[in-house]
Amino acid sequence: MSLKNHFELLATYNQWMNSKIYEAAGQLSETDLAKDRGAFFGSILGTLNHILVGDTIWLKRFATHPSCVSSLQEVANLPNPTSLSQIAFDDIGSFSENRAWFDRQIISWIAELTEEDLDFVLSYHNTKGIPANRRYSSLVLHFFNHQTHHRGQVSTLISQAGVNIGVTDLLALIPEEIHR
Repeated sequence: MSLKNHFELLATYNQWMNSKIYEAAGQLSETDLAKDRGAFFGSILGTLNHILVGDTIWLKRFATHPSCVSSLQEVANLPNPTSLSQIAFDDIGSFSENRAWFDRQIISWIAELTEEDLDFVLSYHNTKGIPANRRYSSLVLHFFNHQTHHRGQVSTLISQAGVNIGVTDLLALIPEEIHR
């Protein structure tokens, strides 16, 4: 399986898991969603917002890749987040719709990438203004890993609040292969 195919799998997993997370979160009250549960970003809502902020920051950086200017144009035009803990959405309904839009953007962007695109070295500045030059494929891997890391926290918080998310393993999306 090529690196691009792995990223397509991760983009599909991201969409699938976000759908499950937001459906589960939708079963909780606004109070339960906003309750500080001691996570890095406090609440379920705070952590979901952090994931979205991170996705926005990274997708805007990825949009500077010469072959991604058009595929990520709509995301590139979004306002820059003001902080890593910014609360962009405080109601799960609109948040869920926005998350679904983001996930469609991610799937389309990954589908348009080529193996050659992944070998590109991206120059960007981090949120503290420090310049960096890193391989695009490594940054894309970090992008998906960041989502998975914080979604793991969210799934734990939702589970502790009494809602069962169900299966969350990437393995559920990996197709069975015939052994030769």
